[in-house]
Amino acid sequence: MEWLTAPFEVAFVQRALWAGILVSAICALAGTWVVLRGMAFLGDAMSHGLLPGVAVASLLGGNLMVGAVVSAAVMTAGVTAFGRTPILSQDTGIGLLFVGMLSLGVIIVSRSQSFAVDLTGFLFGDVLAVRERDLTLLGAALLLALAVSVLGHRAFLALAFDERKARTLGLRPRLAHAVLLGLLALAIVASFHIVGTLLVLGLLIAPPAAALPWVRSVSGVMALATVLGTAATFGGLLLSWHLSTAAGATVSALAVGLFLLSHLASGLRHRRRARPAGVPARAVTSARSATTPRPNET
Repeated sequence: MEWLTAPFEVAFVQRALWAGILVSAICALAGTWVVLRGMAFLGDAMSHGLLPGVAVASLLGGNLMVGAVVSAAVMTAGVTAFGRTPILSQDTGIGLLFVGMLSLGVIIVSRSQSFAVDLTGFLFGDVLAVRERDLTLLGAALLLALAVSVLGHRAFLALAFDERKARTLGLRPRLAHAVLLGLLALAIVASFHIVGTLLVLGLLIAPPAAALPWVRSVSGVMALATVLGTAATFGGLLLSWHLSTAAGATVSALAVGLFLLSHLASGLRHRRRARPAGVPARAVTSARSATTPRPNET
């Protein structure tokens, strides 16, 4: 029992746990829509697109969060603009923004004498360095994300399944898409200094994707994704403490592991449902092969 509780008796690990719980909730709200709409590449591009603003803020000695917000706003505006032009596909526009912003960020960071340290902190974060002020900001970000999710739920739902129907219902799909991008940017900006931009997708995508086979409602996916993200945070911090591994990377790896276990269990459940009760799998296979016409019988 002490093996489970000992790490969380330390103040900075307690703060890391609370930060991970808040980040898990924020990422569940935004990540559910990312998974439903197939926007994983966009999430990856936006997370890396924060680098120029963070680099400039670091070189000027400013607030890294402010720099991340500016870069996120630029990425959101760029993705929205490319989505409205008929010349390029949205994926092409996102890819160009991704490469352009990342290259610009690396160029700016390379001017710093602490290039390796700055870039490592940006990519991988430091969940164990969370301060009480960070928890306050994460709490405010969660309240804002929750408000956006509740107010935009109907429009987001229609946009996710049928954009033309959303336009017919007067739900303004373009505006809904822009707001959804803002929600995604909020989740990434709030999370990048906790687990880093390379690892934020672990909590943004893996928990909602793991929850998807087990619940039927969008709100249910968000709730279960929050629980799974919290479990990954607790387990990741516990393992990193005892194994002396990177905390943020361990949390994200465990989140991906939960996704793999979830889909493995889901696949086994579907196989059992497809097989009649009390009938061995070999008998089902034999019956199917017996009823399948052979080439010379058609």
